[in-house]
Amino acid sequence: MDYRALLAAIAVPRLTGTAANQQIREVLKRELATRGLVVMEHRFTGRSLLHRLGRAPLEGVNLIAVRPRARVSVWLAAHYDSKGQPLSMATRLVAAALAILGALELFALVVRALLGPLRVGAPDVLAGAAGVTGVLLLAANRVTDRSAGAVDNATGVVAVLATLDALPPDAPVGVLFPDAEEYGLLGARALVRERANLLGDTCLVNFDGLDDRGFTIAFVHRTGPTVARVAAALGARRARWLPVLVDGLVLSAAAREGVTIMRGDWGTAKIVHTPRDSAERLTLEAVRRVAASVAAALFPG
Repeated sequence: MDYRALLAAIAVPRLTGTAANQQIREVLKRELATRGLVVMEHRFTGRSLLHRLGRAPLEGVNLIAVRPRARVSVWLAAHYDSKGQPLSMATRLVAAALAILGALELFALVVRALLGPLRVGAPDVLAGAAGVTGVLLLAANRVTDRSAGAVDNATGVVAVLATLDALPPDAPVGVLFPDAEEYGLLGARALVRERANLLGDTCLVNFDGLDDRGFTIAFVHRTGPTVARVAAALGARRARWLPVLVDGLVLSAAAREGVTIMRGDWGTAKIVHTPRDSAERLTLEAVRRVAASVAAALFPG
């Protein structure tokens, strides 16, 4: 399978609700059908402050794929939408930290004023200015359709398909390709709200951002034997909390076990959601290794 060609085909700006998003969805439906899966569309609507400040509903389409007459014990998931923003993920994390610093400074000033005469010094002014800067940066960070979303999350989609290809054709796995992750996990929330029965007593393996560089992280949402095998096979750093929102957080709430597999470093965060997140900078070696390791861990022997 030419995964590089597949990456190039789907790593295009594909914000939820756009024509490109629909075109990529059709590509994914064909890829899944070629692998013998029955594909269903799950249409939903939701509201997000990132979409017209929540004043208008957003329509999206999740893809659910299963093997005929098979009971799914493991779901492989990856969101297929993308978004651009003026600030990279790294810059947004810094801005959020500054905003939190400003909030803490404001709280401290209030406490000090209640306890006695308030004297404001240079550190207070600097902390307050940092907080205002962080808030202004976050407020100006609107959603655009100017990122091809190669790492985030065309690599995750390719990893799902590569994992399928590494498994026996009768393996009891299904595929979830949620939409509108970039608008606040709307697709995953709709799946849990309307199709939670699909996830009951299953293990969820979600892929979200697999860069060539950096290290592999197993963001564990609900631990269990399958998740433990996957994390061990990947040699991944395990985390129970990260300052990111991923579909695995929502989907795992309805599953028996759940984990999100990620790979990268601070350099990755500096390109996510920017025009620099393109297919040209990726070799997919990490995606191939991750997919092979996950497949071997899911059904050992």
